[in-house]
Amino acid sequence: MIHYIKDAENIATITLDMSGSSTNLMGYNFPELFMPVIDKLKEEYAQNKLKGVIISSAKKSFLAGGDLQYLFKEQEAKASYKFSKKIQALFSSLETLGVPVVAAINGTALGLGFELALACHCRVVVSDPKISLGHPEVQLGLTPCGGGTIRMMWLVGMEKTFKILTRSQSYTTKAAKKIGLVDILAEDRQDMNEKAREFIRKNPRIKRPWYNEKCEVPHGNMNSLEVAKRIRQLGADLFKRNQDHYPAQNAILSILIEASKVSFETGCDIESRYFTRLMTENQSQNLIQAFWYDKNKVIAGLRRPNGFGKFRPRKVGVIGAGVMGAGIAFNCAWKGIDVIVKDISVVVARKSVDYARKKLEQWVDIDKCTPDECTNILQRIKPTDKNEDFEGCDLVIEAVYENKILKNKVANDAEKYLDDYSIMATNTVSIPISELSKSSLRPKNYLGLHFFAPVESVPVVEIVKGEDTSLETIARGFDFVKRIGKIPLVVKDSWGFYSSRVENTYFLEGVQMILDGHSPILVENVGRLCGMRKGPLQLTDQKGLELVMEYENQAAKHYGSKYKQHPAVELLQKMIDAKRTGRGLPGFYNIDNSLWKDEEKSIFPDFKTHFDQQEMVDRFLFAQVIEALWCFKEKVIESMAEANLGSIHGWGFPPFKGGVMQFVKDRGGVKSFIERCDELELKYGPRFRVPDEIHTFFVEE
Repeated sequence: MIHYIKDAENIATITLDMSGSSTNLMGYNFPELFMPVIDKLKEEYAQNKLKGVIISSAKKSFLAGGDLQYLFKEQEAKASYKFSKKIQALFSSLETLGVPVVAAINGTALGLGFELALACHCRVVVSDPKISLGHPEVQLGLTPCGGGTIRMMWLVGMEKTFKILTRSQSYTTKAAKKIGLVDILAEDRQDMNEKAREFIRKNPRIKRPWYNEKCEVPHGNMNSLEVAKRIRQLGADLFKRNQDHYPAQNAILSILIEASKVSFETGCDIESRYFTRLMTENQSQNLIQAFWYDKNKVIAGLRRPNGFGKFRPRKVGVIGAGVMGAGIAFNCAWKGIDVIVKDISVVVARKSVDYARKKLEQWVDIDKCTPDECTNILQRIKPTDKNEDFEGCDLVIEAVYENKILKNKVANDAEKYLDDYSIMATNTVSIPISELSKSSLRPKNYLGLHFFAPVESVPVVEIVKGEDTSLETIARGFDFVKRIGKIPLVVKDSWGFYSSRVENTYFLEGVQMILDGHSPILVENVGRLCGMRKGPLQLTDQKGLELVMEYENQAAKHYGSKYKQHPAVELLQKMIDAKRTGRGLPGFYNIDNSLWKDEEKSIFPDFKTHFDQQEMVDRFLFAQVIEALWCFKEKVIESMAEANLGSIHGWGFPPFKGGVMQFVKDRGGVKSFIERCDELELKYGPRFRVPDEIHTFFVEE
């Protein structure tokens, strides 16, 4: 697991090689495993047989982070605090050995992995755009726990550390070098090892600045009025951005403020205490559940049909070079797949290449890829106007305008050139897959692949199974989605599928609030305040009021006479009749992005001067969760994990709630949730009624 070797120069190399895993992860017992190595190094140093230490990895990654399973299940403050102090003690022992210690980073180093690198006197990294460095754990509601916040503050200053950590992002090697997190870039592994040795030879008596009483935090601490002023502004900006929903970001600010005025050791203890508090808070537990457990469970194949070999697509076709088609083509090419993009002419199809080129130019600017890699990616995209070019494709995805006749025609034209094993997919957002597949030459090989815009940014794809879609086709669709770096969500072919159906309840509840006498500006602000990424009226305009109405009409058709339509239909229809339909046209917003006030009160009612903010927040969130529960009952989606991830990534349900299903647990459990639903149903109608089977849903999967 941890290999030790020393060369003729008395330079020891410690190689991390976690057994039974393709990636190095730092488990809860890592300090106990590593401390004997520290003891060995101390012994060698005492005998004057140690000149330096290089920490490297035998894996493709350096150290991809920590394993959260132990701490998540423990959920006790003492265990979290004890773990943090053990890690800090280990890292402090490493950097106070008396000899230079170098992190030789050949692959990704994130979270605790990057904290280990920060505890070394020097970081030498192979210059490779595929390597990720940094601290994305804020996404999980946590701060660094091994002294990483404090070390980074001493290296680059308070303000830069705040921005690095609260953005919850990872950096490429060149970007990390630019901001001061990396010291030396190497061309390859051999060059990395040589530069690590060169650093040791040149710096035999190096010492960390925080162990020198005369040294100060770079760019000043909170004792400086100018620094204090800037930090206060950062705090104000943070509140504006997250509405106090993400305590880890607030904790980072507090750690920096408090630790900047005390010793390094005291600062580390401050970090441990904030980390411990976060581990016991609901927001962190929710985020870990969604972005660690649920994500890993789904990617591991939770809903992939068993018994079918792995599908490895080498050539993919895309029909339509619009925003969605171009985005799909770019994502495939980026992941190393050859793509044929067809449109009515080669000139139009070439828009997909232009789309990719613009994205890649941005990536080159931030060192996410090299110019040579950009050239290779662009060469994988072939524009065409001929269906014959689809010959040899393993999968063709139709991404044209939402018109059944058009979709059937372009799919049929392409299928003629596909073999019996190839898949035909549609990116429809509103037309049932089972209807579209009726005209398919091979219905068993036909499925829905519902991408979200922008394709390269949204990490989930809905895999929609039609009535005739075979299990093998679903398995292969699952493999394709994983192959392009997305999270596959398997859903049933039902009206609106999963994401669009549930998202529609957020739109409709916002529209209904206007009918209830709340002003549009209030509705939008409360929507954002409850944690949604945008207000319901803005999203309704972007989706298009006619499509929002279409989903509601599909629901009425699906359930028949027993269905009671959402009361917001009244205002929606008035807006549509007034030609305020959104989607590039005026809707609830004017063309200049200002909210329409309906000055003549021809459509909007008179507005109230009082409101219950918490009641409005509950209506927004409960409406979505209840619809998701009905989807679960109807097997539109069949796992809690998929439901949670689909809600967060698919339409922007508040991440700090952990997703729609985790919301019920976060609310206090099924009983408490039902009690609130009953209150809302009594006041606002049957749309707040929960399925009778809800008690059976929340059992261990």
